[in-house]
Amino acid sequence: MEKRILIPVDFSRNSLNATRYALDLLSMQRCTFYLLNVFQLRGYSIDNMMVPEPGEKAYEAAKDQSESGLVKFMGMLKLHPENPLHGFHTISVFNSLVYGVKNQIAKKDIDLVVMGTRGATDASSIIFGTNAVNVMKEVTECPVLTVPSDYQYAPPREIVFPTDFKSPCRRREMNQLLEIARDHGSVIRVLHIVKEAKLGRDQQSNKELLHTILMDTPHEFHNLTNLKVHAGIGAFVASRNSDMIVFMNRKHSFLGKILAKPLVRELGYHYQIPIMELNTIS
Repeated sequence: MEKRILIPVDFSRNSLNATRYALDLLSMQRCTFYLLNVFQLRGYSIDNMMVPEPGEKAYEAAKDQSESGLVKFMGMLKLHPENPLHGFHTISVFNSLVYGVKNQIAKKDIDLVVMGTRGATDASSIIFGTNAVNVMKEVTECPVLTVPSDYQYAPPREIVFPTDFKSPCRRREMNQLLEIARDHGSVIRVLHIVKEAKLGRDQQSNKELLHTILMDTPHEFHNLTNLKVHAGIGAFVASRNSDMIVFMNRKHSFLGKILAKPLVRELGYHYQIPIMELNTIS
């Protein structure tokens, strides 16, 4: 079945790199890629319901610039090896990034959002750019995959899946992870940062359910003790040279804690590999 992939682009090097990563990661799947550029105008804001009218001089100039940027962006993608399984559409809209992404997810029935972790500023002093953080926080309709600036594509042979086993996983929520692992022969490393002496009854049940879901996928369970979640994940990934981190995004989960302070270096570790969040299906 064809997958629909939404890639917000701001014409930065990072968004080009994220797009190329998506093309390689999904090279074995039939996909339609929607390249989305949202543009804004000074003095107008979606949040304040101040929306410019098509036909206004400033609006048309901004839209022309956006559409021209998309044409150039597509030209750069032509340097990437052509894949007969892949098709492309470009979208240019006035909107905020988050609302623009959510609107296109609904309109196009998107399966996955892919974006760079930094934007046009590409500042080296931040781990995640504000745009990436906002999309990861606000988009709950489908998985979101973020790709670090300058990350060179490598098949994800090892994927780290951190969990505290406090909530059950469902197969349909895990499908994107399972498909990636299937296509690339990935091993999924289920990582538990141990805080209690042993798992509670519900945790043990959820662990067994996860094992059942992963039954047809190579996987192993790992425990780390006496480490904070941030440091534990970072240490595990660094020690194994893992290729991707995948989180299940649930309210009050440790993913939210990680995203709560995304712009500081105090964590001591940088997740310089792609990160995908899987969202709960209601």
